[in-house]
Amino acid sequence: MLKKSYKESWINTRMGFFSLLAILFWFKTIVAYITAFNLGIESITQYLILLINPIATTIFILAIGLYVRNEKRAYTTTLVLYLLMTLLLFSNVVYYREFSDFITINTILGVGKVSSGLGESALKLFSITDIFYLLDLIVIGGCLATKKIKLDKNPIKGRYAFAVTSFSILMFALNLTLAEADRPQLLSRTFSKDHIVKYLGLNFFMAYDGVQTYQTNQIRAQASENDLVSVEKYVKEHHADKNDAMFGKAAGRNVIYVHLESLQQFMIDYKLTDKDGVEHEVTPFLNSLFHDKQTYAFDNVFHQVSAGKTSDAETLIENSLFGLTQGALFTQLGGKNTFQAAPSILSQTEGYTTAAFHGNVGSFWNRNDTYKNFGYQYFFDASYYDVTDDNSFQYGLHDKEFFNQSAQYLEHLQQPFYAKMLAVSNHYPYAKIQGSDDELPLPETADETINGYFATAHYADQAIEQFFNYLKATGIYDNSLIILYGDHYGISNSRNPELAELLGKDKATWNEYDNAQLQRVPLMYHIPGETNGSISHTYGGQIDMLPTLLHLLGIDNSKYLMLGQDLFSKQHEQVVAFRNGDVMTPDYTIIGDNVYDNQTGAIKTTISPGEQETIDKLKDDVQQQLSTSDAINNGDLMRYYSASGLQETDITTVNYRDQLKQLETIEAKKSTSLYSKNNNKTTVDKYVRDDETINK
Repeated sequence: MLKKSYKESWINTRMGFFSLLAILFWFKTIVAYITAFNLGIESITQYLILLINPIATTIFILAIGLYVRNEKRAYTTTLVLYLLMTLLLFSNVVYYREFSDFITINTILGVGKVSSGLGESALKLFSITDIFYLLDLIVIGGCLATKKIKLDKNPIKGRYAFAVTSFSILMFALNLTLAEADRPQLLSRTFSKDHIVKYLGLNFFMAYDGVQTYQTNQIRAQASENDLVSVEKYVKEHHADKNDAMFGKAAGRNVIYVHLESLQQFMIDYKLTDKDGVEHEVTPFLNSLFHDKQTYAFDNVFHQVSAGKTSDAETLIENSLFGLTQGALFTQLGGKNTFQAAPSILSQTEGYTTAAFHGNVGSFWNRNDTYKNFGYQYFFDASYYDVTDDNSFQYGLHDKEFFNQSAQYLEHLQQPFYAKMLAVSNHYPYAKIQGSDDELPLPETADETINGYFATAHYADQAIEQFFNYLKATGIYDNSLIILYGDHYGISNSRNPELAELLGKDKATWNEYDNAQLQRVPLMYHIPGETNGSISHTYGGQIDMLPTLLHLLGIDNSKYLMLGQDLFSKQHEQVVAFRNGDVMTPDYTIIGDNVYDNQTGAIKTTISPGEQETIDKLKDDVQQQLSTSDAINNGDLMRYYSASGLQETDITTVNYRDQLKQLETIEAKKSTSLYSKNNNKTTVDKYVRDDETINK
């Protein structure tokens, strides 16, 4: 009885209530560190740091309530702070599950421009186990409501509250000392978000990220034309000359980008076996293109996106610049920065008509604003399509419907045109689509997301084949360069172990090296009429796609500020930078401090002085490329660059409403559109579908 009375009296004091919340939050954080995040713990010291790092910030934040004298306000303040910390932790658990990354200030600031294109897919990210992070709030709220926990009217003396705050500062000093001993220059050098969270905690990371975000904004405000000097020097030193055999090979042709949503390279040529032992290709049409002599394909090209996912891929392929270290460039800078992107280059120098097609709302990823600054003259978003519950899902029209309905606008574009087709059906959560080939046997892993990934990839393959058939039937195909590219991973790192067996790997031994190898995405340059196409094993990234495109079109890319290199150039360096600073080359995979030998897949335990010099140079080269990109983007340096001869887009002259009427007005004059060449008759009837309806 005395024991019970002691517990009750402790809980019913302000210090007891504060201690209870501090202990609960510490426990929840540790559980998240171990079960939800992949922080790469490698030593006993790091485990010790992990146990310590939530303590300082948790106590420091909750201690604010100890300074409030009124009991109701004191308890309310403490609970609100606890709720906010819990929501931050909970949100990161859910976000990390899909993105393998932590939420940043820019992510939060841009959520309104991203959430408009999301729907029930967001709910798919939640797990029943997530209730663990919220259960204590429910219990504590109930105890307070029923007065199982009573409010203590006696305020904490100021010196005691200050002592608690001082203790938290002391704990942080200890934490930082241990962290610096294990990871020197933790805060002064560029490390991944994982390092900051692992060593100093999630709360500290949020504060640190806030400071970094502020400093970045200051960089833009303070940037000047002088900052271009180092950028221009870097670009000149890393320029890769054209390959004479490939230069101009697609000159004057239409350019059609076909976006392979979430498609990873391992899906090319992948086969599933049914119960009778018959093999079925998951992407038979894409496989045929990949091996076609009219196609120049790459099997060692990696995506280089970060939190911006698809929008980061668009930034890379159309600007030869990286996305941001935090958040998405489209949502943070897309509406205010100056760009010299592919649409601007081709429209201003070669007279191309530029258009983007996407069966989702135009505000998703802030495309309405960003595309104008990229130089897109036309943008056909969901408002131009017949979107119903039966032919779409939360990310937009299903692919067969999307390509089919796009034909009515594509046929009115003046040629040559630059058209980007953003298909979306092979997007998480990979729900099987009616209208797909039901004969494909699906894998039966423990993860339904993985199983569904094969089904939606197969459906997307069918849709792309139907689109190609339309291009061929109308004659556009013969005078086009069609580029097919994967934008980012489809299966996240947290799910990859369940994929291991399907790739001939062991789930138990799956590691970060295997994750890195899976970041390959398809890239194909399909040039109808070509006979010398081949599959290149050159290592490259999406940063290299714009300089490659320009050279294929016969355009000298040396006067543009692009950080990538022509993939066909003999001077291409084959060094791939990941946005977090990791490195991929034909010889090495460098992840943090670990260096893997690509021949064996094992960590190099013995590194010669010569090898170390090479590895250090690779890391420095990657950091220089990333920092140069950040300098351009964060400082908005393109506004000062005039050597290209491009004019900044006057967005007031770009109107994405009534675009069909705009195109028809142009057609009334001298016209090169497909519609005009077809004697002013539509070609939509030449689009052949193998299904009547597409159901959700």
